Amino acid sequence: MGNDVALTPGERQALVDPFSPTRGHGLHWQPAQSERSLDFASIVRILREHRWLILGAVVAGLVFAVIVTLMTKPLYRADVILEVNPPNVEVMDENKRENAGPSTDSWDILNTQVGLIRSRSLAERVAQDLNLAADPNVVGTQGDAATRMKIAATVVQSGLKVEVPESGQLVSYSYVSPSPQLAARIANGIADSFIDSGLQRRYDASAYARRFLQQQIAKTRGDLEKSERELVAYAQAEGIINTATGEPGSAGGDASSLQGESLVSLNKALADATARRVLAEGNYRQAQIAGAADAAQDTSALRQARASLEAEYQEKRTLMKPDHPDMLSLRSRIDELDRQIAREGGVAAGGRANTLLAEYRAAASAERALQGRVASLKGSVLDLRGRSIRYNILQRDVDTNRGLYDALLQRYKQIGVAGGVGASPVSIVDRAEVPPGPFKPNLLYNLLAGLGLGLLAGVAGALGLEFLHDTIKTREDVRSKLDLACLGVVPRQRGKGSVVEDLKDPASPVSEAYSAILAALRFSTEHGAPKSMLITSTEPAEGKSSSAFALAQNYSRRGESVLLIDADLRRPAFRGASDRQGLTKLLTNDEPVRGHILETQFENLWLLPCGPTPPNPADLLATGRFKEVLREASEHFDRIVIDGPPVIGLADATLLAAVVGDVMMVVESGRTKTRAARDAADRVQASGAKIVGVALTKSTDEGSHYGYRSYRYGYKRIDEPKNEIVMISHQPES
Repeated sequence: MGNDVALTPGERQALVDPFSPTRGHGLHWQPAQSERSLDFASIVRILREHRWLILGAVVAGLVFAVIVTLMTKPLYRADVILEVNPPNVEVMDENKRENAGPSTDSWDILNTQVGLIRSRSLAERVAQDLNLAADPNVVGTQGDAATRMKIAATVVQSGLKVEVPESGQLVSYSYVSPSPQLAARIANGIADSFIDSGLQRRYDASAYARRFLQQQIAKTRGDLEKSERELVAYAQAEGIINTATGEPGSAGGDASSLQGESLVSLNKALADATARRVLAEGNYRQAQIAGAADAAQDTSALRQARASLEAEYQEKRTLMKPDHPDMLSLRSRIDELDRQIAREGGVAAGGRANTLLAEYRAAASAERALQGRVASLKGSVLDLRGRSIRYNILQRDVDTNRGLYDALLQRYKQIGVAGGVGASPVSIVDRAEVPPGPFKPNLLYNLLAGLGLGLLAGVAGALGLEFLHDTIKTREDVRSKLDLACLGVVPRQRGKGSVVEDLKDPASPVSEAYSAILAALRFSTEHGAPKSMLITSTEPAEGKSSSAFALAQNYSRRGESVLLIDADLRRPAFRGASDRQGLTKLLTNDEPVRGHILETQFENLWLLPCGPTPPNPADLLATGRFKEVLREASEHFDRIVIDGPPVIGLADATLLAAVVGDVMMVVESGRTKTRAARDAADRVQASGAKIVGVALTKSTDEGSHYGYRSYRYGYKRIDEPKNEIVMISHQPES
């Protein structure tokens, strides 16, 4: 019969082992984690479920793009390309005026030029040069001249778009305007005015430099005249006569005065006199030496005679005393020879030596006279040096002021010749042409943007709805969000047929789905499918009654005797021929169960209806009588399927679950909130019952927003049709 088992290995283990870590049991049940994760399969499912929302958002985006394109005013763009060259002339450069390189980095220069193009002053200059203030198409017809000029400058500045180049020296900008002629006109006007303003700034800078130099020259000229007057006045007062050449720095020496020049001359004469005196003295000394040699030669015979007498005298001295007459005679003869030798020597050297001696004495006298004069002039020069300190200071001030004056005058002449003259640092590469067509609006671009934005909005809306509307939709949601095994997925019914009609055909999708759920129940406990099982849901209208009937009918088809108990005492789904029989009657008396069981038109399927609706269902279920009814019924039937009330907001389901023990949860796909389903499972588990699994019903589409409060517990909608299954039943034969 179709797919008997539609479980994963993990779900199979969870059904077999009630204490498996993949599910809870009793008071030890652990709630599933609330974190939501998105994988590829989940995203595909979300997109498929919300495909009409996404498609609608895409269509809305395309329609909006078309509307924006039709409503947007056409705009025309004119482009201009400029080349920026670093400046190579600096006004105040002293050493390399003509060949000076750029003082800043080229990137800074480009940024500076871009900033100048964007400046308000350039926009005002363009508006003035093009006379845009008089054009009513640009500024309208209102306001005075100043206001219209401001409006024109704002129009120029607002339509300008400048791009800073990442490399190179080309700067491109564009101007956008509703008029193609005006766009080209203003774009070219910006280029021309930008170049003119650059040249004007350079000329203004040179003019400022000239004015500054004129002021400095006038001030320096006055200082120079004042220092020269002070220098002359001091020289006259002190009697200082300076013989310097007048060059800067030449007035500081002693030789620049008359006393200094005289001292220099006398020093030179004294040096010459000293040289003559030394020369005369040398000649005289040489003459004396030469005279002695001549005298020695002329008196050689006398010297020999004297030497003989001296030898004889020394020989006799050893024998006689000095006062001996012979000794005295020899001494007198020796002395006489000495006088003769001296006289002869003096005669030989006397003539030439006397002449040289006279010359020597004259030179020495002249030297001494010059020394006296030099000593006198030294005192005068030293006195002049002391008085020239102030003079030298004044002379240096004069020289300094004269140097400054000459330098400033030379710089002024250079600026007068070259100021404001030179190549512009900016040149036009491509001028703007009248654009042939608008660049905005771009229909293709708008359609692509609308498509992208619509698709993005649709996907974002789908994901947002998915997370805001946190419901159970798939098997994976059951496993991940509820931490329970999914027994099967029942598709939503197509058309207007009922569950009974779908179950008549064993090959229908609904019948196959319940067959798979029934097969999965075989592995829900260690001993197979539970004999007694409560079918409940989180909220009303999730398909629990249909699921209970479908499971009961599937059991009966397999030849098992099945009892279907309608235990929803507040809003029963099954009814018999009379309200005099049913579960409520059994809960209030001790009658046997078989007296209230009705046979249905389905073979092997019996029904214990609800009976009359009691005012206090929870009190009846809490008496313990239902446990006896269930025990008695299990003695006569192979399977007992109990259709219970929903869990949220009621105590009935938990009371029934505590008695039955095995519970199957029914969750409507796309409608049951995750938190509500988890709370319901928590309450069932807390009662001590075991949830054997979850049946996911009405999949592939969202169900109605039928709340549990409309389940006759708060109020009841009068116009709402009652979803009940009518059983054709009769009393079983005794």
